[in-house]
Amino acid sequence: MTDTSEISAEFPFESKYVTVDGSEMHYIDVGEGDPILFLHGNPTSSYLWRNIIPYLSDQGRCIAVDLIGMGKSDHPDIDYRYDDHYRYLCGFIEALGIGSNLTLVIHDWGSGLGFRWAHGHQDGVKAIAFMEAMIRGLSLDDMPGSLRMAMRMMRAPGTGWAMISAGNIFLKKMLPDLTYAEISPDALAYYRSAFPTIASRKAVRQWPREVPLDGVPADNAAVVDAYRAWLTRTEVPKLLFYGNAGISIKEAEVAWCRENLSNLTVVDLGDAIHFVQETHPDTIGVELSKWYAGF
Repeated sequence: MTDTSEISAEFPFESKYVTVDGSEMHYIDVGEGDPILFLHGNPTSSYLWRNIIPYLSDQGRCIAVDLIGMGKSDHPDIDYRYDDHYRYLCGFIEALGIGSNLTLVIHDWGSGLGFRWAHGHQDGVKAIAFMEAMIRGLSLDDMPGSLRMAMRMMRAPGTGWAMISAGNIFLKKMLPDLTYAEISPDALAYYRSAFPTIASRKAVRQWPREVPLDGVPADNAAVVDAYRAWLTRTEVPKLLFYGNAGISIKEAEVAWCRENLSNLTVVDLGDAIHFVQETHPDTIGVELSKWYAGF
């Protein structure tokens, strides 16, 4: 069993805010140089990167944002579709002026956003590091039985609301269950503090419906297919982290990346499921720093 007892729950960063489309987006910003943007997914926040950023902060300007409706960012009354999140992310990047020589470090839905941005702004991207990432559309057949059933239920309007908004299943069960070793109570409390009410969990509830699953929603599936094809053509440096029990990046995805992606570095994290940052922050930080120093 991986020992996570020494993984810090502290978040020793100054909170900053920028207005995007009338809403405040929370972020942290440390270091100087070319920008390195850390993008989280569901149901986390910039807090996910707290123990990794210090490894890079003397090499570049490290920025981690809370996606709209998540973390300490505002929760506007929007649909929280993939397109909505992408619009706010593009606005955030533009507001901070970091759309040039940008390195992306991405996870979960942060990868769906980061890959999409890189595909749409090819002259602005410097490199991409990804872990438990959305490198293709998914199928229910890919999922173990329990996750397959949960995904079906979460995508249905009635049961999805009951499970996610009322039951808070993402924060109470899925976050700890999809981490290889136990997350500290303080870390769990921090993640949960962003979603204290039913109303605050709208973004969390919508994300499962946005996953391109067996081609649905079709608009999201088209976006993922397009950036997947671009990834096979671009020479942008890439760094893949994977664990032996991954949900998004399994053995087949690792093999596909090795075969189809050029300029790729691969790091095996060993014992890890989905929230790899809560299990192997030091390995991720060391390998990111080494890789970034190489170009």
